[in-house]
Amino acid sequence: MTVAGVVTLVVRYGLVMLFLPFSALDKVLNFQGAVTQAQEVFKPRAIATIVLICGLSIEIFASLGVVTGVADRFCALLIAGYCAATAVLYKRFWAPGDFWARGDSKARNLFWDFLKNLSLGAGFLLLVIGTTGAGLKPFLAHPFESSHPYALAGHHP
Repeated sequence: MTVAGVVTLVVRYGLVMLFLPFSALDKVLNFQGAVTQAQEVFKPRAIATIVLICGLSIEIFASLGVVTGVADRFCALLIAGYCAATAVLYKRFWAPGDFWARGDSKARNLFWDFLKNLSLGAGFLLLVIGTTGAGLKPFLAHPFESSHPYALAGHHP
């Protein structure tokens, strides 16, 4: 693998390492606790369990897609949506009502986590649209195709 390929691998893994292995492993090792946390938003335990399994699947399979380059743009879009959804559902900085309070504020702490989720999602969207200036056109034409992140410049298998 070339130096550019290694750098690409490291950057892509840097984007997903929050999810794979850390968040995914946490969900697996503390499944009941994760279901309880999901119940904060999805009250019925069965629904919370289904949502958690969907999230776990995204964390594992979409992360692997981003790192390996298999349907990587589609996988990056899934993770970007996941980041936005978890920001809105679990980082509800508007709920505590203490955003403008002096001193420690739960709302401000949640606000920074909210912005981190959205920023990470934006990083994944950059994988979806690329950096060539072509925008969404290549993705929309072939959403499940690999972007060939490890191919030599100008050479796609």
